[in-house]
Amino acid sequence: MVKELLLSYVKIILGLTLFCIGYTCFMLPYQIMSGGVSGISAFIYYVTGFHAGYSYFIINIVLILMAWYTLGWRFCVRTIIATVVASFLIDYMQAALTEVGPDGEEHMKRLMGNQIFMAGVMGGMLEGVGLSIVFLAGGSTGGTDIVALTVNKYRDISLGRVMLFVDIFIVGLSFIKFRNFELLVTSYIIVFISTNVIDYIVNRAHQSVQFIIISEKDAEIAQAVSEQLERGVTILHGEGWYSKEPRRLLLIMARKQESRRLFQLIRIIDPHAFMTMSNVEGVFGEGFDKIKKG
Repeated sequence: MVKELLLSYVKIILGLTLFCIGYTCFMLPYQIMSGGVSGISAFIYYVTGFHAGYSYFIINIVLILMAWYTLGWRFCVRTIIATVVASFLIDYMQAALTEVGPDGEEHMKRLMGNQIFMAGVMGGMLEGVGLSIVFLAGGSTGGTDIVALTVNKYRDISLGRVMLFVDIFIVGLSFIKFRNFELLVTSYIIVFISTNVIDYIVNRAHQSVQFIIISEKDAEIAQAVSEQLERGVTILHGEGWYSKEPRRLLLIMARKQESRRLFQLIRIIDPHAFMTMSNVEGVFGEGFDKIKKG
């Protein structure tokens, strides 16, 4: 239990680091608006010069307190820790990239020169990958992630889609400051990339498969799957058309990442077994996803 908890925190910190690199090093210097609280923090920085890490922390704490009863204290404690870590990383990276220009004003270094779009793509992909790792570890970077997770808890709407709707509005704020249509469109494209990366990684991690197995050693296979994979097995009764002999079919639902172990088990027990595997859109119930309201 302690080992799993520590591993989840390591994953959360890794995801936060990738997120902060994408946001601070590739988005902020190029005035590309990201979504969520990070986007609001960037907008505040562009308008007032107030460092993004500080406003990121303040806004998140307010949202966390509001979501305390909805998402539970364990989730909120993790989110507070993630918020503190992310705020520190953003502030540290921003300070490291900030220099005083010939005009006497502070400017952030542009690591990719004048390649604004490429910097945005790098930033969006790193943000998406980082957030996905945090979500899969059971954490959150706060902000609109809290809104997305709250909606996703009660409604069967993907995290990326909820965040996309919220981010469309927040990114639109950049046009108020810069009046630059090209920068606005670029920001929207980057948000689209980021949210789709999140959906792809998170949905792939939750993807399930269905196995139908016909074997002379069906009892041994069922026992091994139940004990070693800890997955349920359903026996379907059928009949061979040509032989007219009764057959027992094993129906097994498993996560995509468990399929390799299942193949190995079957190959060891009965290498001549007949088996089909198909992807399923969603599996709900014990051991899988909870049934949510439509």
